[in-house]
Amino acid sequence: MGAHISIPMYQRAVKQRYRLVGLKCLKCGKINFPPKAGCKYCGNFDQFEEAQLSGKGKVYSYTIIAGAGAPPEFSEEAAYRRFYPVVLVELDEGPRIVAQLVDVEKDQVEIGMPVELVIRRIYTEEDVIRYGYKFRPKKD
Repeated sequence: MGAHISIPMYQRAVKQRYRLVGLKCLKCGKINFPPKAGCKYCGNFDQFEEAQLSGKGKVYSYTIIAGAGAPPEFSEEAAYRRFYPVVLVELDEGPRIVAQLVDVEKDQVEIGMPVELVIRRIYTEEDVIRYGYKFRPKKD
């Protein structure tokens, strides 16, 4: 059994899960993703506007997750693939986010590699398929 995320909690995060919508702080100008109640850069709590992120960026860092090291909600994928790359992506707009890298072999992952957002199946819980963002190498 993986980490439980209720349907209402999952639905509240649809903008960030499917569209990469963050919050731009109107005091310091930085984009917070995922959105939080306060700006992680300057502490502002009341002056934000939504910011649509492009979904394009580059690999800032990465690791390869092996079957035994996968979180429970990813055990199905780990059993199928035996490994998968997880990357820290620095988006063109500045925020860094962690996600799985798909459509690539583990020995092809490189720091600085251009990547782009894709929406894919993450896992199934209580017979409900949960989708979210992953990244793939950018196609020219």
